[in-house]
Amino acid sequence: MAQPKQTVMHPYIPNMIPEVQRHMLDEIGVERIEDLYRIIPDELKLSEKMNLPPALSELELRRHVQKLLNRNQSTQDMPSFLGAGCWPHFIPAICDEINQRSEFVTAYAGEPYEDHGRFQALFEYQSLVAELVDMDVVNVPTFDWAQAASTSLRMAARMTGRTEVLLAGTLDKDKLKIIINYITPDLTYQMVDFHHESGELSLQDLRGKMTGNTAAVYFENPSFLGTIEPMGQQIADIAHEAGAICVVGVDPISLGVLKPPSQYGADIVCGDLQPLGMHMNYGGGQAGFIATRDEEKYVMEYPSRLFGIAPTIVEGEYGFGDVAYDRTSFHDREKGKESVGTQTALWGITAGVYLALLGPNGMEELGQTIMQKSQYAAKLLGQIEGVTIRLQSPFFKEFVADFTQSGLSAADVLKQLRATGIQGGRDLSSDFPELGESMLLCVTEVHTQEEIEQLAAALERICSRGMKGAECR
Repeated sequence: MAQPKQTVMHPYIPNMIPEVQRHMLDEIGVERIEDLYRIIPDELKLSEKMNLPPALSELELRRHVQKLLNRNQSTQDMPSFLGAGCWPHFIPAICDEINQRSEFVTAYAGEPYEDHGRFQALFEYQSLVAELVDMDVVNVPTFDWAQAASTSLRMAARMTGRTEVLLAGTLDKDKLKIIINYITPDLTYQMVDFHHESGELSLQDLRGKMTGNTAAVYFENPSFLGTIEPMGQQIADIAHEAGAICVVGVDPISLGVLKPPSQYGADIVCGDLQPLGMHMNYGGGQAGFIATRDEEKYVMEYPSRLFGIAPTIVEGEYGFGDVAYDRTSFHDREKGKESVGTQTALWGITAGVYLALLGPNGMEELGQTIMQKSQYAAKLLGQIEGVTIRLQSPFFKEFVADFTQSGLSAADVLKQLRATGIQGGRDLSSDFPELGESMLLCVTEVHTQEEIEQLAAALERICSRGMKGAECR
């Protein structure tokens, strides 16, 4: 007589007992575990069983993984002009020295009695970013810029009681997917056109799409395409006239030379902290921030933690702790206005160290250096036959180069650049077809004059071959 098949219970995978799984599914109200993933498109799901190799010993596994890692090339191995959301910047050694201290390295949650200075470090970070963006209140970092923007829009919707947001057409399409996923189905959205010649947002299209249900207008300055938006105050005025909130995303490293959004009408400022002392990491290592004025209507809509300073019962002694903790999702859990999930407090401490090290003068000098180098790169590339620098508005560290006249696609140019030992920029041809066979190139303080000229020389050779090939065809 055949023995019944035994269910294998893995000791490290919880809730494998069928009875426990059935109870959990019944409590949730679904029939099968697969029903929990209905929102994921079928084309993204693996339909067959995974072909996993036999288990390796620790030594074999280490050797295998090391071989895979050795195939990678980092920005230390080759010049890279790729930005588009994760940018090459210099990281002072002190940033890593401080953020790897044991009292900070797991800077996630905790209470004052186990703080060891973490709350004060986060308070100092908030104060420094607030000074940089010229706002009063800054949160403990979100996971990334996309989450910070999404949360800002949901804050605006709760404050106005409206359910539609307007988003700039220049947004990174990857970031846009995250924002849409985060705000829907509670909120709807419309994209606002931009001028393909300059990169500026279309005020006419913005006015035409404003309604009594518009909760917020969101644009970025500099934009994803690198351009500096000169109409920021007019955009904010149009939003405010309709009773909407103006939300502006910003690269904080630009604020040493550019006016902060608060000075041209922004009500909520958000952005990415990665330029402020964080290494480029594949698949992680990002952090976002949100900043507002110190007004109760804004403060009480933050779903994330805020740290403040307060006197203790001992004269001259101060303590650091949560501000209005009962408004957070950590307090209300599933009944919270919004769940922010894991927060990247360690990167907040890192950004605080970076800003404290550079100071106002250092940030200004850094911004000027970046702009001088990026302008020099664009000038050199613009002189190459077959290359056109698109979007004539001023730019900060990123600019768009169009290779249509060379007869090559942006993908072809990138492939040939990599063959010469150079990592080019972001291929924009699919996401922004109206800009032709274009590439978004990033130049920062880490790029030397030699590397910029090496890029220009390589592109000149590539475009020359491309144009000759087109003539032969």
